This record gives sequence, structure tokens and C-alpha cells, in this order.
Amino acid sequence: MAVPALVIDHVTKRFGAFTALDDVSFSLEQGEFFALLGPNGAGKTTLISCMAGLTQPDGGSVTVMGHRVATDYRAARMALGVVPQELVFDPFFTVRESLVFQSGYFGLKRNDAWIDEILDKLGLTSKAHANMRTLSGGMKRRVMVAQALVHRPPVIVLDEPTAGVDVALRQSLWAFIRELNQAGHTIVLTTHYLEEAETLCNRIALLKSGRVIALEDKTTLLQRGGKTREVALRLAAGASLPPDLAAWQLGTVDSEGWLRVLLPDIAQLDTVFAALRQAQLTVQDFSMRDTDLEQVFVQMMHQETPSV
Repeated sequence: MAVPALVIDHVTKRFGAFTALDDVSFSLEQGEFFALLGPNGAGKTTLISCMAGLTQPDGGSVTVMGHRVATDYRAARMALGVVPQELVFDPFFTVRESLVFQSGYFGLKRNDAWIDEILDKLGLTSKAHANMRTLSGGMKRRVMVAQALVHRPPVIVLDEPTAGVDVALRQSLWAFIRELNQAGHTIVLTTHYLEEAETLCNRIALLKSGRVIALEDKTTLLQRGGKTREVALRLAAGASLPPDLAAWQLGTVDSEGWLRVLLPDIAQLDTVFAALRQAQLTVQDFSMRDTDLEQVFVQMMHQETPSV
């Protein structure tokens, strides 16, 4: 039986009186695409630092591909590639020199073919000989991704990889990461773009105040939101919902007459249109969507008691 790609075993981390991680446990099988989500300050980056060996937990352990981070640290670091939130680079190196230098950290002397492939996949070939300090923020972000992949790690951690980057980079990055995942790499993603997590990931963990409050496959987690449906209606300028429907309204009517209604059940759509007809209000346009991860996320973050 294959060893788990990652095991987080009762990890606790405190900074003085503040508990950043409170008895966090979960494991990932090889080849998973996993999302680690939570608001700012939930403990995501602290947990990633524990995975990378940059922070030592006060309790518990982290194992990467069967190697304990604290004791078998060389093998654990070889098995892990981390794309940090921060743009960390040497301003005296070119892009290619940065990747060659990074390869040397892992004892890789003849890594040119893989470096060329990474540069191509991330749209960096034309910048290979450009100095790092001359690159835009988006290009520097691409180099951070390339550095994390240069030693072909089986486990890849992406900490807010698309924060502040353009649409073209997001599309090319996710296409490449999907290829790596399909080839067997395990991916751990943190992001505030919840549509990315919903589209890409198979399982999701929600962190709140250093604790795991949900850990489920995507389909099961989305079902926690119930069978609600969000409906957008465009009424005539100045029109508002009848009083009977006001409790379902989300936000206020915008300048173009659009308003949003969250229905407890799709069957209630007939009630909405009947009430609008009775009030002699004309629906000029409408659209509908199912409960999404953002709605579930907001709902669970407002729960007072962790559910896991």
C-alpha cells in the first residue's frame, strides 16, 4: 500500500499566549488535489511552515511521503515544493540562474532539460536571461512557482499562488498544475479565490482560529449549504421586492435594477414569480445558480462551534 503523501498528526503551534494551530490532524493520499481554506489568521501559513520545516510545532508531527519533517528532514524537503505568498528572490540573478542555483540546493547538477520545460510551461522562456529585479510582480510570481518545482517534488504546496496576478498567468499556471496532478503529484492549495478551489480540488479542509472545522470531499461539503438556490432578478428601475419576499433578499437593488434572492428550496421559485405578478412587477431578466463554495464557507465561518 502506498504511503500517504502528507500526514498532519495532532499539530499544535503557539506564539506566546496565541495558539496559531490547535490540534490539527488530517492526511492526504498520493495524487490528491487538496484545498486548505480559511480566513486571514486561521493558521494556514503557519501549518505550511510546519510542513516545510521552517517552524517547529509545539506538539504533534508532520510527515511528507513517509519522512518525518523533524527527524528525516533531508528526505522530507526533497519530497516537498512550496510556493510562498511572499515574493522572495535574489536581485543579482537572472531567472535561469535562480533556477540553476535552486537545483543546486537539492544536489541536481544536470537539470537543464527540466528547467527549460518549466520555463516554457510558465511562459518564462523569453525572460530566462532577464535579471530578477527587472521583472513585474506577476513574472516574479511565476519564478516562485518554477523554483518550487525545480526538483520535481511529489508534493507541491501552493500558498496563494495567484494573488495579484493576471488572468493569463492563472490560466497557464492551472493548466500546468493540472498536468502535474494528472502525472501523480499531490497538490495542496490555499487561496482566497474560492472558485479556484471549487473547480480544481477534490477534498477541502476549512480552518478557523487554528482548528479544522470541516474536512470533506467537495460534493459533501457543498451539500452542507442545503439545497438553496441564488436567483438574480432584474426589475424596473426603482422597483423593490414585495414584503412577503423581503426576508429572502441578499443586499440591495443595484443601479440597473438587479437584486439577489436566496431561496430555501428551488420549489420556492414559483412563489417568487407569483408574488411579483400579484404586485404587478415585471421581471426583465433573471439568472440562477446553485449553492457554491463561497456560500458554504461564509456560513461555516459564522458557526460558533467547530464541527470537526
